[in-house]
Amino acid sequence: MANPTMAKFGYPASLVAETAHWSVLLRPQAPTLGSLVLVCREAARSFADLSPDAFADLKLAVTGIERVLREFVAFERINYLMLMMVDPDVHFHVIPRYAGERRHGETRFPDAGWPGPPALGEAVALGEADVGAIRDRLAALWNAA
Repeated sequence: MANPTMAKFGYPASLVAETAHWSVLLRPQAPTLGSLVLVCREAARSFADLSPDAFADLKLAVTGIERVLREFVAFERINYLMLMMVDPDVHFHVIPRYAGERRHGETRFPDAGWPGPPALGEAVALGEADVGAIRDRLAALWNAA
């Protein structure tokens, strides 16, 4: 069952992968190529409210994310931002970081904030075709393990 945060970030169309407690979604406003949202499906509004099982499962989700993004984007650093100001369900914005830019098809994805904090306000708005293509590639990499 999708929570409001998952719905806001385009679930189910943006779904890359799921673990027992977490959904990995493509972030439709992409500060960098491969930007994701990692959303807990438990009814928790505070990080401390997660079950022990969700905390243990977070390890599986993060391991999968980093494996997939390393291959897809060749990131130099990765940022996990827990910015629960607007969307109250426990979630992280996952921003792969790199100097310069990456491309997907004809779309350029500069890391405008490099080497400082991510420039969330300078995100590339992904169209439906980009969402589908990037999501499918990331899901294929996830499932290849």
